[in-house]
Amino acid sequence: MANQTLDPPVLLAPLAGITDLPFRQLVAGFGAGLVVSEMVASQEMVQAKPGVRERAELGYGEQATSIQLAGRDATWMARAAAMVEENGARIIDINMGCPAKKVTGGLSGSALMKDLDHALTLIEAVVGAVSVPVTLKCRLGWDEGQINAPELAARAEQAGVKMVTIHGRTRCQFYKGRADWAAIRAVKEAVSIPVIANGDITDAATARAALQASGADGVMVGRGAQGAPWRLAEIAHALGQGPAPRIPQGAALAAMIREHYGAMIAFYGDGLGARVARKHLGWYMDASHTPSALRQRILTATDTGLVRALIEDIPRTASREAA
Repeated sequence: MANQTLDPPVLLAPLAGITDLPFRQLVAGFGAGLVVSEMVASQEMVQAKPGVRERAELGYGEQATSIQLAGRDATWMARAAAMVEENGARIIDINMGCPAKKVTGGLSGSALMKDLDHALTLIEAVVGAVSVPVTLKCRLGWDEGQINAPELAARAEQAGVKMVTIHGRTRCQFYKGRADWAAIRAVKEAVSIPVIANGDITDAATARAALQASGADGVMVGRGAQGAPWRLAEIAHALGQGPAPRIPQGAALAAMIREHYGAMIAFYGDGLGARVARKHLGWYMDASHTPSALRQRILTATDTGLVRALIEDIPRTASREAA
């Protein structure tokens, strides 16, 4: 992908409220071919509405970070793309896959798959506004009667897009049922650029199955990394694409969780940081089978110093299965 390499070909999916700067940095530290920011609304980015610019400021200048933009207007998309490139973004991703009603209701995200001509005006605007690689993330189509990802991908390639990621569901499926990895093969056959398979890929076994069914060049992992920031590196190693990560246990695990917690507090401030951190702490405790009493204390504590102290007890009760 131009001067960017996906090594290993295991990518972190953009997840709203999850793939913020602290988490992306943690995942990248273990090893990932690419980490993608939370979706940023292009018009709000340019107009600097509170909270949006912060979501974009998660890795400007870092080799393996992509900033994902969403929108429905070519002018705003182009202006936002130029802005993030100027700030140091190495890769810009266009979101045409988000199924959320608040996004599709505004004719953004996967709603764009209902009008490929309009979708192409956005792609062309972004590609024309920047010199860095532009990628695209979408779904198979809007619904079962409109499976048009192969056509969108082919037209996007002609417009200058360097890679496409396909979630193996339609918009109307949301996250129900199982991702159809085999349906992604039609996209792979329609383009010469790299194709990444996404959807229900949570470990090495599902990664292998997705690659075999789709013929894709790599995989994108979302919820599989929750509570296990080493998961992408673990999958890459299983695929023969990198060294085995050193999975922290005991005191090392407590230190990692404490550092992640501290990074969230530093990034967001005490109040918001403590709230954002709860879901991550919950996932760590799920993996460690933390007793309910300790879990309750950690998730209800309002003093960040107390939380840091209690984190030390999480691995002491760990009975995590071997990776």
